Amino acid sequence: VQLQASGGGLVQAGGFLRLSCAASGRTFSSYAMGWFRQAPGKERACVAAINWSGEERYYADSVKGRFTISRDIAKSTVYLQMNSLKPEDTAVYLCAAAPRTAATMTLQWYDYWGQGTLVTVSS
Repeated sequence: VQLQASGGGLVQAGGFLRLSCAASGRTFSSYAMGWFRQAPGKERACVAAINWSGEERYYADSVKGRFTISRDIAKSTVYLQMNSLKPEDTAVYLCAAAPRTAATMTLQWYDYWGQGTLVTVSS
């Protein structure tokens, strides 16, 4: 499956962005999806994950209550709505697909990765 992420940019603290990840190539509903982020000098970490149907969602503690992951099966797209952004949210955000139906935040499950989109939050 091929993934194309978009929607990053520069935003002030307290602002919002919505990231999109369009999938193509294989049956989108066969994959659990996740959003990861990687800041300079830090490891890649999952911020949100969603199962095949969109009914099961997990979030990292650092974004819980501020970020929302969702998916539109008809459009083969997964979204990450990011509200109340903080400078520490600054990172490259990547979407990924795992060949399983249940949601997971475990990086090793993800076989397919998009190219990443940069989010910069200014203070």
